[in-house]
Amino acid sequence: MDGELHERLAGMIAKAADGAVDPAEVLSGQSRLSDLGVTSLAYLRLIDAVEAEFGVELDPTAIDSLDALVDYVRLHG
Repeated sequence: MDGELHERLAGMIAKAADGAVDPAEVLSGQSRLSDLGVTSLAYLRLIDAVEAEFGVELDPTAIDSLDALVDYVRLHG
């Protein structure tokens, strides 16, 4: 399930960024999302989407990478 969660969240990140970031880019390494080009507006969209999808309340400072987001959703979801 962990790999599936990574892929699902990577897709959500790409969608929130309006395609400026490819899901494969997000999955390829442990880069910070901002380093990949995820803007503050995309972060807000991502937070809304993840909260609605997984029923968690995100701490924006806790999701600076895909792995951090996966861990947060796994622990709080």
